[in-house]
Order: sequence, then structure tokens, then C-alpha cells
Amino acid sequence: MAGNSATNISHLPEEILSNIFAAISDTRTRNSLSLVCRSFLRLERKTRTSLALRGNARDLHRIPISFEFVRDLDLSLLSPWGHGLFCSFSYTDPRLLALRLRDAFPRVTSLTVYARSPSTLQLLLLVPWPGLRHVKLVRWHQRPMCPPGSDFATLFEQCKSLSSLDLSSFYHWTEDLHPVLVANPITAASLRRLNLLTTSFTEGFKAHEIQSITATCPNLEHLLLACNFDPRYLGYVGDETLLVIASSCAKLSLLHLADPSSLANRRGDPLDEGFTPEDARISRATLIEFFSGLPLLEELVLDVCKNVRDSKLALEVLNSKCPKLKVLKLSQFHGICMAIGSQLDGIALCQGLESLSIKNCADLNDMCLIEIARGCSKLVKFEVQGCKHITERGLRTMACLLRRTLIDVKISCCMNLDTAASLRALEPIRDQIERLHVDCVWNSLNETVHHVGQSFFDFDLNSVDEPCSSDQNTAGLVDYFDCTGYEETSKRKRQRCNYSSEDDYFFWQSDDNGIGRNSWDRLRYLSLWIGVGELLTPLPIAGLDYCPNLEEIRIRVEGDCRGRPKPSEREFGLSTLGRYTQLSKMQLDCGDTRGYALTAPSGQMDLSLWERFFLNGIGTLGLNELDYWPPQDEDVNQRSLSLPAAGLLAECVTLRKLFIHGTAHEHFMNFFLKIPNLRDVQLRSDYYPAPENDMSTEMRAGSCSRFEDALNQREIDD
Repeated sequence: MAGNSATNISHLPEEILSNIFAAISDTRTRNSLSLVCRSFLRLERKTRTSLALRGNARDLHRIPISFEFVRDLDLSLLSPWGHGLFCSFSYTDPRLLALRLRDAFPRVTSLTVYARSPSTLQLLLLVPWPGLRHVKLVRWHQRPMCPPGSDFATLFEQCKSLSSLDLSSFYHWTEDLHPVLVANPITAASLRRLNLLTTSFTEGFKAHEIQSITATCPNLEHLLLACNFDPRYLGYVGDETLLVIASSCAKLSLLHLADPSSLANRRGDPLDEGFTPEDARISRATLIEFFSGLPLLEELVLDVCKNVRDSKLALEVLNSKCPKLKVLKLSQFHGICMAIGSQLDGIALCQGLESLSIKNCADLNDMCLIEIARGCSKLVKFEVQGCKHITERGLRTMACLLRRTLIDVKISCCMNLDTAASLRALEPIRDQIERLHVDCVWNSLNETVHHVGQSFFDFDLNSVDEPCSSDQNTAGLVDYFDCTGYEETSKRKRQRCNYSSEDDYFFWQSDDNGIGRNSWDRLRYLSLWIGVGELLTPLPIAGLDYCPNLEEIRIRVEGDCRGRPKPSEREFGLSTLGRYTQLSKMQLDCGDTRGYALTAPSGQMDLSLWERFFLNGIGTLGLNELDYWPPQDEDVNQRSLSLPAAGLLAECVTLRKLFIHGTAHEHFMNFFLKIPNLRDVQLRSDYYPAPENDMSTEMRAGSCSRFEDALNQREIDD
């Protein structure tokens, strides 16, 4: 080589560098690359296709102009959050902002915007983006009093080539949409994706509205609908509506039909038998015809919330009529498989499934789980909720059968599966699980601690010497254990396979009484549900003591604080999470925790004291990002940050992003200015109905602006 100059990455051809830059998704990494040199800056901007603006809409001069290649633009996070996009332009012509955005981002094809009133889209689309194809609208405030369809009229008139519309976070009336679709048949025919799973709905779309929507949008490939299956209500979804969907939109590859009550995602009663008082008006014959009319389905969700009985035969047809099906979620479906003998039936015949969710299936038992694992051998994700009859033994055997593929598991609201039992059941695959949800229920924790010296069902399939039993019901089961390529882990002793005819399930049991560290080596995301008043501290003892790569955790606290005694412990237990050294992101959701904001009776705790209990110890964690939903007082629709909460959050000195899903007093927010590297703070009232006009000293538009100015004026080392 001539000369002494060293070869470095900048000497690579621009085409190769562009591919490298395009493969980088982390925002901070991309920003760092853009600071290296001018050529890196140009390549980074050229390959940046997605951008979310978080500044204040009043600052026209701060809108970046170097991201001309951005195609996906998110304007829903502009501050003051929840206010109209052009609310800060009362002193000048709001069209200036619309023109500025259009000039700065000329190639936008996907747009997300908080449209509090119809005027937002009217102004924003004065000079429409010619390539706009995907639109997501956001609104948590009450719908303004305007004629039906006003929110969508401008959008459908200006964007004739619209292919995707997402209204899942946009509060509107169900009667708003279908008249606009009928009035704009060209735009309606161009739609390929329509998301109407609006979480603020109470009843969902009625049958005649669904028929109108599907008739005007025959080319839909993705359809997500909130609808009511309760036959006691007018406009319920039954046999006729399902057949109309199948006949009108035969090109569907993704279909979600969900009852509005399921969108709240509240935990049910584990003692519930699983049957609802009313049956859905959905027959087996209709389901067979419905599945037969949708041969291109790849993802299907039927969250019915009303009994669908004897569904086994219909699900067998689903396998043959929808061969591309990869994702399936069923709620309140009963009799999904019979698990008699070694013959596969029902849902177990859907052998192409990679994701399966079963919710509130009253007759699902351990033998059904084993049959599902045998048939659906490609499962990567499995969720089970509200199934009373499954136990640790059945779930453990299922995990064993799916040990090569299963990496995402959710176990919730199952009476026989508390935290310790769930984690023991997943022990065969704990070294490969990447995402996990369990409920923090400590029923058997005392028993677990008592037997801490024992190894629960540690097994090795290669060491099975004899069949389990010659019993007719299980003789064929052992034949389906494919042990080819299974690598024996170190220091595992020989195991035996046992069948209990008395309890009628098949399980594995260990002869090893040794003790080993419960290592979840690949776990990166952990989700927890916990009842109000319970403690998080037993989590390591239950089995999650060592998660070396855990990066993100979501904790959902649910329940009614009113009338509950004062907790015996000082803190909820967040400091327990300090053992997870890689933990950097947390979502602490107390939004479904209800209590007294200012009117607590004598002797009872108000929400500020409960917030102190929940947040004590959070400052010991090295978090970079935090999403926090304060508890609420439903009587006054108030979800507001208290003084103790603000002080405790200010102790998180490593935070860079802090999102509070509620309101806060301005002087409470000033506590956060002491966090040295905090760069992004936002208040979001993203619950319905969002507070309309705060007449107190809580954060208003002027308060947000003053706080943002103070935040931006600080010098940040990194």
C-alpha cells in the first residue's frame, strides 16, 4: 500500500455506506453519525425516512429543513400536546405553518397528527402532499359539536389515493365515517387498511354501519373494527354481519373484530367459570362459511366477549380454508379442541400458526395445551388468559414441546397459575424467552420458599428410556416428542417421564434435587400486572431473580384504593428492580388505580400518599426513559401528578425522556429541571375524555411553553 494513510469507514463507496446508515434505527446513533463529517450528515439525512417532531408549534424557525427525504412524519407529539396544531398562531396567519411543513418535508407519504378540530386538517391540507397514502389521526378530547363526518371530509376530498387510515386513537362517533365513505367512492375504493379499534368507544360500530363500510371499501386488506356482539343491543354483530364482511372484502389478510369492553385490557376474575350469561349469535355453520370466504387471511382476531360454543369443527375448517394463517386470537370460544387420544383436532390442526392467543376458554385444560403444542409446533408467541382449568404441569409440558420456537409468552388471570407456578412452568425455555408477561399473584410463594432447595421439573428429553404409559389416551403422545438436535445442557441428570392416570395429564418430573440460578438470559421485555396494595418485592423469590439482559419493563397497577388500609410497607418495591442492571426503559401504569384526589374521608389515604408508595425507590434505578400514568379520581376525571410524585421522579437523575400521561402543576414540573441530562418531557392526557379547560394552576399552554423554554436553555453534557 502506497503511503501511510489508514483505511477507514469513510473510504467505503457511498452505496455501501447508504445501506449501512439505512439499517441503523436508533435515533441517538444516527444523530452521532451525522456529526462526524459533512458526507456522513448528507448520507444520514438521505436515509432518514421517519421523524417525530416534539417542539412547540409556535417556533416556526425551529422546524428542521434538512430532512427532505422523510416519508413518515409524526406531528401528534407537538407541544402543547393535545392543543390544536395551529393554536399558537392567533397572532399571525396559521397557513404559514402548513406551508412551512409542506416545504420542509416534501416527500411525506405517511402522516400522524393530533386533530382536535376539523380545522386542523383543513389548514394542513391546504397544500396537500401529493404522495400522501397513510394517515393516522389522534384525539382524546371530546368531539366538537359539528356535522357528522366533518373530521374526515377534507381528508377524503383532498387525498384521492389514500390507502391507509388509522383511527384507533381518535375519538369520534361511529356514524361519522360511513357517510363520508359513501360520498367519496374513489377514495373509499383506494383504501387498503382501515383501523377502527377506537378504545374510547362504548358500543362500537353497529351492524348496518359495518355493512356500509365494507361495501364501500371492497379492496380492504387490513380491517380492524370495534363492534358489539351482545344480542341484547340493537345493531349487534352476528351471523349476517360476518357473512357480509367475508363477501364484501374477500382480499382481507388481517381482520380484527373486538368487543369494546376488551379494549380496556382490564384483568378479569380468576374465579370466573369462563361462561357469559349470553351467547353470541354466531353459529358453527356461519363460522365455516366465514372462514371459507377469506382464503388470504394471515392474522385473525375474534375478541367476542360472548360465548361461542362447540367451535372445534369450525376451527378445523379454518386450517384448510385459510392456509396462510399465522396469527390467531380467540376470546370466549369454547370447545376449541377435545384432546381425546392422540388424534389432533380443532385448533391443533392449524399447524401454520406462529402466534396464538386464547382468552376465557372455559374448557381448556392441560391435555388441550399438550395437543395444541403438538399440532402448532411453529408457535413463537403464546398467550393464555382467564382459563381456570390449566395448571403448571400442562403448561410446562407445552413449553417443553415448543422449546425450539417459543420466545414470547403471556400468562394472565389463570386461577392455578400464580407467579411462581407460571415461572416454574416456563423453566424448560427460560434461557430463550425474550418477552414475558405474568401476573404478580403470590398465592404459592410460601410453598416455593419452603421448597427452595428443590429443582422443579428440570428435565432432559434425550434421557427418556421408556414410554410414559400404554394407556389409550397417551400412548401416542410420546411419539411426538422430536428430540433430534436437542443439546443436553451441562450437569443435567437423567430424568423419567411420568403419567398420572388419576389426574389425567401428562407431565415431566425431575429426579434432580439440586438448586441452580434461575437465569433468563435472553429476556429483554417484561410485563407485570399487580393488584393495588400488593408488593413487588417477592418477584425475585418467585423466580425472576437473574435477568442479565432485561432492558424494558411495564408494570400495570390496577384496583380501587378507596377503603383499603394503609400498606404495611413503606414502598411498593421498585428498588427490587435494581438487580436488573441493563434496565433502561420503564412504563409504570397506575391509570386504572382509582382513589380520592382531594376528598379522602378521615382515616383513608388520598392519591398523593398512594403515589408516594408506588414511586418510592424509583430513583435507585438507572432509567433512561420513563412513561408514567398517575392514578385517577374517576369522580372528577382527574389524573394529575402530585407533589410527592414530582419529588420522587426528580430523583431519577439518569432520565433523558419523561412522559407523564396526565396533568401536573407548573411548579411541580420545575422539579424536573434538576435532572441533568433530561431532554424530552411531555404531558399527555391520552385518556378519554381528556381535560377540556384547566381553570386551576395545572399545566396550560402558557405553562408548557415556559417549562419548555427553561428546559431548552440548560446546557446538557451529552
